[in-house]
Amino acid sequence: MICIEIVYAQPQHSIVKTLRLPPASSIADALAAAVADPDFAAVDLSQAAVGIFGKVARRDQPLKDGDRVEIYRPLLEEPKLARRRRLSKAGRS
Repeated sequence: MICIEIVYAQPQHSIVKTLRLPPASSIADALAAAVADPDFAAVDLSQAAVGIFGKVARRDQPLKDGDRVEIYRPLLEEPKLARRRRLSKAGRS
C-alpha cells in the first residue's frame, strides 16, 4: 500500500486527508476514494483541476508513496485583472 495526502484549500480552512491506496493507483483512484469522504461532498471532484505538490497533473498520473494530491479551486478573477484593479484602487487613495 502507498500512503498519500489529498488536499483541498478553501479561503477559511483546508481539508487534508491521508489515504492508503494500492501501489499502482493514480490520481483518479485517489479522487474516487475521496468522494466517499463527507468532507469532500461539496467539492466538485469531477471537474476540478488537480496536481501533485503544486504542479498540475493528469488524472491518470500514477502516484508514489508520500505524494500530496491537490484539488484546485476555480479562479474567481483573472490574476492580472485583479492586480490591475488593486493598483488602480491604490492610486485613487
